[in-house]
Amino acid sequence: MLIAGFPAGAWGTNCYVVAPAAGEECVIIDPGHQATEGVEETLRKHRLKPVAVILTHGHIDHVASVVPVCGAHDVPAWIHPADRYMMSDPEKALGRSIGMPLMGELTVGEPDDLRELTDGAELKLAGLDLTVAHAPGHTKGSVTFTMPESGDVPPVFFSGDLLFAGSVGRSDLPGGDHAELLGSLARVCLPLGDPTVVLSGHGLQTTIGHERATNPYMRQVAAGQGAAPAPRRGM
Repeated sequence: MLIAGFPAGAWGTNCYVVAPAAGEECVIIDPGHQATEGVEETLRKHRLKPVAVILTHGHIDHVASVVPVCGAHDVPAWIHPADRYMMSDPEKALGRSIGMPLMGELTVGEPDDLRELTDGAELKLAGLDLTVAHAPGHTKGSVTFTMPESGDVPPVFFSGDLLFAGSVGRSDLPGGDHAELLGSLARVCLPLGDPTVVLSGHGLQTTIGHERATNPYMRQVAAGQGAAPAPRRGM
């Protein structure tokens, strides 16, 4: 398994390129602000051919490079329908203007081929098996992607801005809902096995076991209580 990740742009959003091995087909997860160069460098380094872009949610820091990446490689993008409007109207999703200088660097809009994700869908792309889970709370259309254990590689959980190392995503932007986010933690994250590797939208790699033991939100959700305060990230 090859997973190459890098933080991109003004928000340090993690973009991931995932393939069975070097020299094969791949998927690209969350090519956000200023991610295009990093994507192309990763593809060249590992001799990869993209077949799709998949998106954990529609915030501009996760989708800003979708149009150029899809256009350059003639591949579709996938997003949950509840977040599709953000592709063409990112400022509405933020509840404010993100500023003309920044907007001048972005290519907003939908790629030529935009497909919709559904809860429980099984995506078979580039020789990979990815299970989609609808996980609202950060946005209405937030999703996660889980890959099963393969040989010596434990399950991998792409959590987007639902779960971070030591924290969770913010829920104070349009479409966010703290109660929904806690429900998504309980329904999507808690059932995962402790060895599951968590690759989130921002910050460092962690595991479900570590977060179950130390993350105040996971601990309190597991106990059936409201979540305790903790630093939150994500746009």
